[in-house]
Amino acid sequence: MFESLSEKLERSFKLLKGQGQITEINVAETMKEIRRSLLDADVNYKIAKDFTDTVKQKALGQNVLTAVSPGQLLIKITRDQLAELMGGESEPINITGKPAIILMAGLQGSGKTTHTGKLAQYLKNKKGRSVLLTACDVYRPAAIDQLEVVGKQVGAEVYTERDNKNPVEIAKNAIQHARSKGYNTVIVDTAGRLAVDAEMMDEIEAIKKAIDPSETLFVVDSMTGQDAVNTAKAFNERINFDGVILTKLDGDTRGGAALSIRSVVEKPIKFVGLGEKMDALDVFHPNRMADRILGMGDIVSLVEKAQEQYNEEEAKRIQKKIAKNKFDFNDFIGQIQQIKKMGNVKDLMGMIPGMGKALKGVDIDDDAFKGIEAIIQSMTNYERENPHVINGTRRQRIASGSGSSVNEVNRLLKQFEDMRKMMRMMNDKSKMTQMMSAMKGAQGGPRR
Repeated sequence: MFESLSEKLERSFKLLKGQGQITEINVAETMKEIRRSLLDADVNYKIAKDFTDTVKQKALGQNVLTAVSPGQLLIKITRDQLAELMGGESEPINITGKPAIILMAGLQGSGKTTHTGKLAQYLKNKKGRSVLLTACDVYRPAAIDQLEVVGKQVGAEVYTERDNKNPVEIAKNAIQHARSKGYNTVIVDTAGRLAVDAEMMDEIEAIKKAIDPSETLFVVDSMTGQDAVNTAKAFNERINFDGVILTKLDGDTRGGAALSIRSVVEKPIKFVGLGEKMDALDVFHPNRMADRILGMGDIVSLVEKAQEQYNEEEAKRIQKKIAKNKFDFNDFIGQIQQIKKMGNVKDLMGMIPGMGKALKGVDIDDDAFKGIEAIIQSMTNYERENPHVINGTRRQRIASGSGSSVNEVNRLLKQFEDMRKMMRMMNDKSKMTQMMSAMKGAQGGPRR
């Protein structure tokens, strides 16, 4: 995510490294490089210029030239201004009303219908809402079918009127249906077009007027860059939406849309789509995104994702098994499943400070654990519970059954045993104390 922009900004700040003295001249040179980086990221020229002018003004105002770590201070000012450019703070979705009504708008192909489902899952799982999806695209033959598939994936009812070609009526009837069935949230999926046109705008405007939504969200593909910003502006001028869902952000190496939309339409980015799975929708946090762009990671989001998968009872069970040296391959594969639920592995690792740069060019996909899972699944239940019984014959059978080599099976068994030893040591405070004492001794002991 934003890999290209991150690299170029890093090169910009290198202009300050190795400088005996930081002056207004080399600060200006750095700002010039940052402005060029933003333009390469498909950020509007005026926004890029205003951004660098503001950073320069703040830098000189905070006396960067005489600071102890002027380069670090300038990076912090740039980071804070990036966060401000993208909105400063995250803004929550408005789900007031009985029922709360959310209107989805956007071009065809932007991911609107898929993200209608993702939003339904988010509201169900994170906000405890009961959600009704409404199919108001009466033009595209497969649109209703697509929404029904999405609804089934997230466990939400989809309201349809296949013979009715009036989207305003369908939306109004859906709200009545929601009230009668006790739903507290209705998400209305509208028709998209391949380009902005008056007919589409008239229709969405009419639907909005008829149902008076508590929230209108504009869905746009972040990878279209400046086109995304221009489309957002056109939609906002007609329907005055409340917020933006940026889709495909995980594939956006430039970041022009994320950096520009707030400034152009003065409406917040509320959510970002970060993958194809139905749970791949995140609340947009400008400050955390600024950290990631500048290679500082995003530990807060990583911890939040881990907490979502955290089960206190399961954690206690695992801890007891570790203490008794009974942690087995069934437990191990269970932990892998929890990690996979957190999201794309490379994206998760990129949240660790410094890892984004280290992972450059490294291909880590969602199948990163596939080989390990195949080996474990080729074991019998007895073997998973008792790894020590896996002898040479069993290893050959497991390798054959998993499509791997005996060496790969051996490697996994050794890594698993090393991991068990470390887990047991970390669980045993006395052994940890002994290890720390030994380390001190190896360093020559305490100084007198």
